[in-house]
Amino acid sequence: MTVAADAARQPARPAQTWLAIWAAALAATLVVFLARDSIAWAVKYPASAVVPVADWISVVMTWLKVNLSWLTRSITAVLGVPLNFALDLLAKGFKVGSGAAAVELPRLSWVGVCAAAFFAGRAFGGWKLGALAGGLFLYIALFGKWTSAMLTLGLIAIAVPFCIFTGLLLGIWAWRRPWAEKLFVVPALDLMQTIPTFAYLIPMLLLFGNSPVSAMIATAIFATPPMVRATMLGLSRVPTEINEFSEMAGCTARQKLWRVLLPSARPTLMVGVNQVIMLALNMVIIASMIGAGGLGYDVLLALRALKVGEAMEAGLAIVALAIALDRLSQAAARRQSQQHGEINEGQAFWLRNPNLTLALVILAATTLLGLAIPFFDDVPKAITFTTAPAWKAAVSWITVNFFDAIEAFRVFLILYVLNPVRAFCEGFPWLGAVFLLGLAGYQLGGARLAALVAALTAFCAVTGLWEKTMATVYLCGISVVIACLIGIPLGLAASRSDRFEKIITPIIDTLQVLPSFCFIIPVVMLFRVGDVTAMIATVAFAVVPAIRYTNHGIRQVSPQLIEAAVVSGCTRRQTFWRVQLPLALPEIMLGINQTILMALAMIIICAMIGTRDLGQEVFIALSKADSGRGIVAGLAIAFIGIIADRLFNAWSARARARLG
Repeated sequence: MTVAADAARQPARPAQTWLAIWAAALAATLVVFLARDSIAWAVKYPASAVVPVADWISVVMTWLKVNLSWLTRSITAVLGVPLNFALDLLAKGFKVGSGAAAVELPRLSWVGVCAAAFFAGRAFGGWKLGALAGGLFLYIALFGKWTSAMLTLGLIAIAVPFCIFTGLLLGIWAWRRPWAEKLFVVPALDLMQTIPTFAYLIPMLLLFGNSPVSAMIATAIFATPPMVRATMLGLSRVPTEINEFSEMAGCTARQKLWRVLLPSARPTLMVGVNQVIMLALNMVIIASMIGAGGLGYDVLLALRALKVGEAMEAGLAIVALAIALDRLSQAAARRQSQQHGEINEGQAFWLRNPNLTLALVILAATTLLGLAIPFFDDVPKAITFTTAPAWKAAVSWITVNFFDAIEAFRVFLILYVLNPVRAFCEGFPWLGAVFLLGLAGYQLGGARLAALVAALTAFCAVTGLWEKTMATVYLCGISVVIACLIGIPLGLAASRSDRFEKIITPIIDTLQVLPSFCFIIPVVMLFRVGDVTAMIATVAFAVVPAIRYTNHGIRQVSPQLIEAAVVSGCTRRQTFWRVQLPLALPEIMLGINQTILMALAMIIICAMIGTRDLGQEVFIALSKADSGRGIVAGLAIAFIGIIADRLFNAWSARARARLG
């Protein structure tokens, strides 16, 4: 909001003046590059002037580990109680007592869990949703991924409520204290959402050890920001009439918050809950590197062994779990909104909740049957099957029959696209980049934005990471350009054709819930490791926002404006190019902004397949438990994302102000 306000207040200069300023700035940067032998310090940051931020952070982390181990162990013990209970309940079973007198109790029956998913779906959304939810859980069981999926679900079952509760409290506090939102909450959320997931693992590993609790804390940190933002947004959008009515009715501040404002903001809050679930599931693969286990660990093991079939099956099991939880949470939100205030308290529980009652009865009965009948306790191997050989055979067939075409395409990209752009970026003067980005910030948002952008850019240089930063920028930039060249035309086509929108919507929904590693697996089998593989996987991962926001931007243009254009004699093409597209441009730019952030997140994960950028720095730091190195590289990545976010938001704010 601050960036938007500053951009709106920024006085406009004549276009010719800015053109002259930019021409002079680019000429000065070119002079610096050509004179690099004389002023080498302005092109490549001198190693003697590097600020040892990584060493300082390592010292701080070591001190925390030594002096606060009692606190971290206490937190681990406290959080371990509900987490271990959830894991035992869903995946491992219980062991009561010790020695010969120990009694083993079964975990929840897989048959009962599938039935419970079916009845939950039927209660929230009818038979279709019930069949979908139950079928997805059955799919996981039949593909032999039940135990791994339940380990993942156990971690999600504890992490998600923790994220929702924490995010709700922080969002309420930030909404009540605008100064706290501006000074602390929003900057913290920006860092939490732009720092790469690998960077979360390093301090968790040092402070809490290699355990499921560490994985849960890392997942919670990564997944909490959407709930905070949704809470602030939902409370701010409650109509003033409702707020005034609650005060006239004599409500106290606490009553007004919990009984009026939060229920009124429930639709927006449930969007935050849905996003928390999706981000938590997206984090489980990364978290498996520090003890989470489950489906994420299966994907990692298969990826390391280049077993494309096993990796795809585990990845698709995560997709199935994500779709089931996503559809159930959305349906629950709609159901609660429809039934708010309609509950008959006089009825018995089982009459008010017949589906829940039936699900609990079946769950209890099948679990008890598991004590005597092994079929109910564990999925029999006789009924499971695998498609891993088919995946492997398909990739092998493509590789054998299309090797020449694939290799020619890969070499073409390397020689004529990737290498020239990489050479340009890595040779770009750091001082010129700081100056040009600062100038862009000043033009779009004023002195405050210029100082922020210039300082964040300079950080990447003074910490000795300039070459790695530019390697990240080069690969991210190419991937974003290609993703936009594919996504924006598809979004425009979807906005102009309802039939095409119905076709492409399920595809982009699937791409959105696929774990990031699932994009790497097939591409690395076809193109081997390297920058080409990273670019293709990043484009596939990041293309969704470009499609979705373009389609949304065109469709949200007011029908009255379109009607006015038609009445004025505009053809369909003129209406599109002169009315709809200009008005939708801010949303399209927001989609490009989100594409950049998603590409940045994916490129960091691609460090596992041979890229040489900031992601590699984070990955090496994780393998060596070097907290300082990993956190500084993570901050550099986050600052790239924040720079792009702030500049695009400021541009969008100016465009909106210009369009009225």
